[in-house]
Amino acid sequence: MPDSLETTRDLLAFIDASPTPFHAVRTAIERLERAGFSPLRESEPWVLSSGDRRYVVRNDSSLAAFIVGSAPASESGFAMIGAHTDSPNLRLKPIADVERCGYAQASIEVYGGVLLNSWLDRDLGLAGRIVVHTARGAETRLYRSARPLARIPQLAIHLDREVNERGLILNKELHLSPVLSLAVAPSAATASEPCPPGGATGSATGVPPFAGSPLLTFVANELGVRPDEIAAHELMFFDLAPSTLSGLNDEFIHAPRLDNLASCHAALGALLRSADTPLDATRAIVLYDNEEIGSATLQGASGPFLEELIARLVPATSAAAERGDNRTGESIARARARSFFISADMAHAIHPNYSDRHEPRHAPRINDGPVIKVNANARYATDAETSAHFQLICRAAEVPVQRFAMRADIPCGSTIGPLVSTRLGIKTVDVGNPMLSMHSIREMAGSLDPEYMTRALTAFFRGEGGVWMK
Repeated sequence: MPDSLETTRDLLAFIDASPTPFHAVRTAIERLERAGFSPLRESEPWVLSSGDRRYVVRNDSSLAAFIVGSAPASESGFAMIGAHTDSPNLRLKPIADVERCGYAQASIEVYGGVLLNSWLDRDLGLAGRIVVHTARGAETRLYRSARPLARIPQLAIHLDREVNERGLILNKELHLSPVLSLAVAPSAATASEPCPPGGATGSATGVPPFAGSPLLTFVANELGVRPDEIAAHELMFFDLAPSTLSGLNDEFIHAPRLDNLASCHAALGALLRSADTPLDATRAIVLYDNEEIGSATLQGASGPFLEELIARLVPATSAAAERGDNRTGESIARARARSFFISADMAHAIHPNYSDRHEPRHAPRINDGPVIKVNANARYATDAETSAHFQLICRAAEVPVQRFAMRADIPCGSTIGPLVSTRLGIKTVDVGNPMLSMHSIREMAGSLDPEYMTRALTAFFRGEGGVWMK
């Protein structure tokens, strides 16, 4: 069994290799393939046998991986863990080049609930996917800059003397455009007049003018394609500072995208650690994109990805299907009723400077183990039965467990658990590791908790902690 810091260092490497959901899926695939998993395509027929290790990708940013159990799913159900690959960030608009006051800048949209001030004065890289037109048709390329390309400079205190007393207020359109370079040829008006608030360059013909885009020209050169070959892009900024251990005793993690790559890493680690343990049930992880914006996409938790996966796996593992019985719908319903889903997303640790924001009896502490999340208004899917089962799992794994509920006067967030349980009718528990600075460009968590969570999820995949089915 790896020690805690070994698991944590591996998590940090996973995060640093995954600046976008597209890269997170690619990084997960590399690890799965080293462990003997092979790909499936949604557009092709699936032929599966007990013990098969397979994965399937949707939209390059969501991934499901599974090990086929030894018993039909209608008799044994599915043991499933879900997490999400996306994190709040700043994303390029399609036509992103802006010139203001002699500076070349990028026009952005805010993705998810970003702590905006945390993006100021950071060395920013750019990463994502690009679709290029080639002689063979449209092809997708992943891109990641190797050095800083941009920065969002904060206004000097000399020009905003009251900022520390009033608080920093940022307009998403006006104040968050990263600076890329000095403009090649500033207009004459720039030197003599206050610069206008806009000034995007490009054509109004409806054709993206990427051939004239300094930023896309730079990216195209790094990819080895012509700028006019770029048809479309999904690019986002990220902090180039590497993830690290910190604290007097290495008790903390400082890293971007802990919410929720830490849970993706734990789910993936649990599947790989348990892979050689025989199990009747089919084990699966599903790593969704777009949780931070509500999950209402074809690759999100509100979409049909997992539902369709189950619908295909049940007949593939069903003896009834082999006999030709026309009862697939009933087999799927029985499989769902026998299944259990762990929704793993990060949780709010108590903050020493804002302890009043926590309900005092539900104040998770860093490095004290996984947190079971409960909400009376069903913002989490946990109920008494699923909570009790996760506690048994943690007991079997010799892992401490904590509980979280919001103050009654502070609105509760949500995650993928309620979406999955509502859409599929599967018993679900929402859990997560405690952290600080959630949705900052750089977040903070405990160095012991990644191993705690991975051990608990591994115990679940090994069938420890009792049977969840009735």
